Amino acid sequence: MSSPAALSLRGLTKRYDNGFLALDGLDLDVPDGAFFGLLGPNGAGKTTLISAVCNLIRVTAGEISVFGHDHQSMGARSLIGIAEQDVNLDRFLDVEETLLYHGGYYGMDRVHARRRAGEMMDVFDLRAKADVRAPMLSGGMRRRLLLARALMHEPRLVILDEPTAGVDFELRLELWAYIRRLHGAGTTILLTTHYLEEAEELCDRIAIIDHGRTLACDRPAALRRSVEGGQHVELEVLGVPDGLAEVDGIPVTWGAPHPERGTHTMKLRLADAGRLPLVLRALDAKGVAVRGVSTRETSLEDAFIAIVGRGLDEGEAPS
Repeated sequence: MSSPAALSLRGLTKRYDNGFLALDGLDLDVPDGAFFGLLGPNGAGKTTLISAVCNLIRVTAGEISVFGHDHQSMGARSLIGIAEQDVNLDRFLDVEETLLYHGGYYGMDRVHARRRAGEMMDVFDLRAKADVRAPMLSGGMRRRLLLARALMHEPRLVILDEPTAGVDFELRLELWAYIRRLHGAGTTILLTTHYLEEAEELCDRIAIIDHGRTLACDRPAALRRSVEGGQHVELEVLGVPDGLAEVDGIPVTWGAPHPERGTHTMKLRLADAGRLPLVLRALDAKGVAVRGVSTRETSLEDAFIAIVGRGLDEGEAPS
């Protein structure tokens, strides 16, 4: 008998008092032990979804279960840890007090909480800041503390909402390394991020949502393969015939010209990379001289745009 999903959403709907429909009958399963990415443009419903799972808002309709438990039960709540995008630390508590207070909220006795707080401060290099209040910490240190607090009660499902937003590259790599170790130890992770390379680097499964609905859910490689045309080609060319819209039956688009070189950029996608020599011969027959060729495989960003119809940072309103 298979274990229940870490997170299961069925028919999740949220309509706010102003009439805005943030979630529209959304279905989603996050398998136990997964490193699961949740992607969507601004206004897609990501933050509303997370807020519903963590009991920060009430949904209009639908069901949420956490490892088979109703998400509103105390048992389910203790299984979830969240590091929110916004820094919401108590300005009157120092680092150690923040962790101890969080442990107490989840019923940890003081001896256990103090030992666990020490572990978290060591893991996130916060020991030297134990008696420093949150407002006096650097942005990177506050981000570390948010993660330490989320993990304080050893949850089975950890929700990371833009965990590396605004941090420098070195700290981002450190956080990636720790998150990987956390997942390797068996923790289920749900990650939202605006860095597509982060999702592709870390996640074994990704859901793409928009307008409160799930549009796609699969492994990153499968999402890339779902996009028609596996290889992107850019050609720098001379001598463009008027009205040239396709070559060898393949549609082309045009990028900005290079006035100093007198060339244009021709863009096309090839389902079969072996067709590139045929394209070059067809251009030569039309009197188009090719001065440069560059190719790349379909990326997760290409797949995202093809599925959603717009980029990650585009949308009507923040989600």
